[in-house]
Amino acid sequence: MRHAARLLAAVILAVVGLDAGQQTPPQNPPPQTTPPGAQRGSGRGRGQIATLTLTSPGWADGNAIPAANSQAGGDVSPALSWSNVPDGVTSFVLIVHDLDAPVNPGTDDALHWMVWNIPGSARAMPERVPQGANLPDGSRQISATGPNYRGPAASTANPVHHLVFELYALDAMLDVPAVGASPAQTRAAVITAMAGHVRGKGVLTGVFKRGN
Repeated sequence: MRHAARLLAAVILAVVGLDAGQQTPPQNPPPQTTPPGAQRGSGRGRGQIATLTLTSPGWADGNAIPAANSQAGGDVSPALSWSNVPDGVTSFVLIVHDLDAPVNPGTDDALHWMVWNIPGSARAMPERVPQGANLPDGSRQISATGPNYRGPAASTANPVHHLVFELYALDAMLDVPAVGASPAQTRAAVITAMAGHVRGKGVLTGVFKRGN
């Protein structure tokens, strides 16, 4: 009898032990890791700035600007067109400046044209934009010499000048008046107001030397 009782006790202990092993709480799963290439954050980033294609029928990028678009040709603004515009664009800003004409003194360069609040639906600017601080489509313009396009005028005695046409696509309109401040101050105000709103940018370069 004692042997049978001991055998029964051993069986019960074995069963209880097996049960206890089966009921052991599972271990906590390993912490999740961020997959390679994934980014943490709110997801509100604007993404990369798109590269716009800015062209003119007057010259290919890096080539000579026609005399008609120079001061000798009557300061006729060139026709421009652009493509590859991203979604969500409200307005455009065009800044035309001469890399080889430092001013103020040497901290800036000559401003040949700046047009801002160009409608976001626009994909071109016609040749010969009229003078005036406020244009019919709601855009505004200035240059170093007034509310109009100012063409290049590098003389034959000077090196070739490089004019850069920069077009910015923005997700906002800019509350910067075209009158009431100097061209340099207005240019600075427009650039400041653009901060955080640029969705795309295109560049067209032209060279000019009188007689070329």
